[in-house]
Amino acid sequence: MEARLNYLAYAPEIAAVMLRRQQASAIISAREKIVEGAVSMVKMALHQLSEEQIVDLDEEKKAAMASNLLVVLCADEAAQPVVNTGTLYH
Repeated sequence: MEARLNYLAYAPEIAAVMLRRQQASAIISAREKIVEGAVSMVKMALHQLSEEQIVDLDEEKKAAMASNLLVVLCADEAAQPVVNTGTLYH
């Protein structure tokens, strides 16, 4: 006697959950790369501004700049320009 499997598949519910898990893993990996690149770019920008003495930033301004750059670099959408009409600090 002989038996052969011609078709083997997961149940639709299990296949859907496995696909979602695979997609979530891919999204996490992509986000990790994006954040790693963004942090590297922020470090490079701060270092270059300091090294070339383009602008003198105190720690608070460095933190604000780093925060703004990380938001722009890690965002899913293009950045919207903002025109500052007042002072930076109130």
